[in-house]
Amino acid sequence: MPRPKHAEHENHERWLVSYADFITLLFAFFVVMFASSQTDKSKAKQISEAVEKALKEGHSVSMPPAVAKVLGGTVDDRGQGNAQMHGPGGVQKAAKEAQQEVMELSVSLKTLSAELEEEIKQGKVEVSMTPRGIVVSLKQAAFFPSGTDAVDLATMPTLQKVAGALKAVSNPVRIEGHTDAVPIHTTRFRSNWELSAARSITMMEVLSNRFEIPAQRLSISGYADTVPVADNDTPEGRARNRRVDLVILNNYAIAKTEPAKIDPAKTEPAKKE
Repeated sequence: MPRPKHAEHENHERWLVSYADFITLLFAFFVVMFASSQTDKSKAKQISEAVEKALKEGHSVSMPPAVAKVLGGTVDDRGQGNAQMHGPGGVQKAAKEAQQEVMELSVSLKTLSAELEEEIKQGKVEVSMTPRGIVVSLKQAAFFPSGTDAVDLATMPTLQKVAGALKAVSNPVRIEGHTDAVPIHTTRFRSNWELSAARSITMMEVLSNRFEIPAQRLSISGYADTVPVADNDTPEGRARNRRVDLVILNNYAIAKTEPAKIDPAKTEPAKKE
């Protein structure tokens, strides 16, 4: 005679299996999120360093391979970039635009360096590539009589060469006035701040009115003696600090420092309460 079957006892701890699976998945999710955030920081740092190196060197007319490799973004190959977040070829398009700008500014840098070779040798002008863009530094001793904001007419041929290079690109240009640390107080200028700003304004008017650089591309600023490039304790250092810099801004500098331009025709009028 067969033995009677005993009723199986219900397992009240089966929920632990589902709970353990849930905890495992949650842990995996946070690990992936953490890894992704660290990877993005690394890529951003690689891009920043590569672009900054390219702009500082100013010799290559093409985007460094390191930048293209990090950006990725081709249709068939995502590379190291996050192309999938921007659609097929999205980042590649941005890379091409950055490459085009580097090429244009590199050509402008070479053109300026060649055309201003004599002025550079005489110490009247300095031309350099910086992370912000091309900087054309006009020395006060050559372009402005001491203590005034009037441009020496004898320097107009030099400014014409600079204006020609500005017309070759569409980038905004910031005009920055600088002085040395010796205070000024005259009937015309109460401080170095006023003198540096006035020289920026005068240079803006020369470029806009005489050489027809669109005013929409120009902006001015005065720094007085707050941004020296040399020691103010020596006559040579003070002479270097007295300058007006024309900065041909790149897109990175524009995005970081320039106000966004809004078309008034496309803005909606404010609603009356």
